[in-house]
Amino acid sequence: MLLNLSTTHEPATDLGYLLSKHPQKLQSFELAFGRAHVFYPRADTQRCTASLLLDVDPVGLVRGRGDGSEGTLAQYVNDRPYAASSFLAVAIARVYRSALAGNSAGREALAQTPIPLEAEVPVLRARGGEEAIRRCFEPLGYAVELTPVVLDARFPEWGASPYWRLQIAGRVCLHELLSHLYVLLPAIDGDKHYFVGEDEVDKLVAKAGGWLATHPQREWITHRYLKRRRSLVRSALARLLDAEEDDVDQAEQKREAAEEAIERPLSLNEQRMGSVLSVLRQSGARKVVDLGCGEGRLLGLLLKEKQFERILGVDVSLRALDIAADRLHLERLPPSQRERLQLVQGALTYRDRRLEGFDAACAVEVIEHMDLPRLPAFERNVFEFARPGLVVVTTPNAEYNANFADLPAGKLRHPDHRFEWTRAEFHAWAETVASRYGYGLRLLPIGPLDPVLGAPTQMALFTRDA
Repeated sequence: MLLNLSTTHEPATDLGYLLSKHPQKLQSFELAFGRAHVFYPRADTQRCTASLLLDVDPVGLVRGRGDGSEGTLAQYVNDRPYAASSFLAVAIARVYRSALAGNSAGREALAQTPIPLEAEVPVLRARGGEEAIRRCFEPLGYAVELTPVVLDARFPEWGASPYWRLQIAGRVCLHELLSHLYVLLPAIDGDKHYFVGEDEVDKLVAKAGGWLATHPQREWITHRYLKRRRSLVRSALARLLDAEEDDVDQAEQKREAAEEAIERPLSLNEQRMGSVLSVLRQSGARKVVDLGCGEGRLLGLLLKEKQFERILGVDVSLRALDIAADRLHLERLPPSQRERLQLVQGALTYRDRRLEGFDAACAVEVIEHMDLPRLPAFERNVFEFARPGLVVVTTPNAEYNANFADLPAGKLRHPDHRFEWTRAEFHAWAETVASRYGYGLRLLPIGPLDPVLGAPTQMALFTRDA
């Protein structure tokens, strides 16, 4: 595990003062999980690079971890000694303690001065892909260069890996760069090698209080850094935003639970998932893509069915993909299961070749979250470019909303819905799409049928013409 810090500030060897590590010495530090070494591959007036090499003890890594949550083999065969993670964050805090605090015995003013700095991490795991990394570092003003790390060039059929070589560059104070790395590396990696408790909130606020509150990905970063422990996340966001914790909690719950609360008495989500799964079974599809997979409820059902040999979940929300990965125990699935399922971040309104080659595609309660002017782009992406044999689309029936006692007249079921269609409006849209792109069409209701208002959910089955 390696972190390279470089500067072209002149004299560049001032980096040694800022880090409190002499460029002409190899220094080593004992850590609970191994040893850290600091050395300088290059140190002259034009450019200076300091390398922090972390040598993780594999035996010490699993000592005391008797829960067996990842299986006995996974304890010994894993990426933890090599991919940047919370281990590296701990090493930064221990080895570069004074620099992280913004102190320098020999260059006090320089420690508070933005200078050209670069950081390189040869291996970083990012389940959210390239977009997750960019969304973390680019809003902080860094130029980001990413290079994918292949699993094995000899076996391209193994597919892409979740690992990246990260290089960032910017004009910042060294303590700012270190605080960004300290928080963002474990957040992007998505795991912590130690118990996450209240003291982690204190660390997060102390290290990131000056920049995280205004970061556009602050909720995602906070959730990841605190391992999605909701009580800790609420506390951290309240302190970062100088708000009442209850206000943060209520806002989050309101966003996530609005539609679910309205539909819960009908068990409507379960009926939707059951209907879609039944259609997919009967179609004989073996390769299925879930467009807007959210937290992975449909993916979990597909994974239980041996019929589905390849399953892809796509969502624009990195946080939703994170929750899906946890819900599906993605990192702990047996290899035979794990190779069937892939989660990727992507916008459904842009052509994406990863969506091609599937027997069936599902968009379950997705289209109503799109602005109407963007819907034609979604149609082309799915029906013209990806062109699966079967497309399943479900969406609310706006007429049925009158049966929901808790839903005021004229109000949509979810605050993020851009529209909700009547049966006639959905039918007209579906017929137009089917005719334009050469698909047959069948419309089905989902949920209890009202003799006047119809069913709460409407489903369209688009079957590609031979």
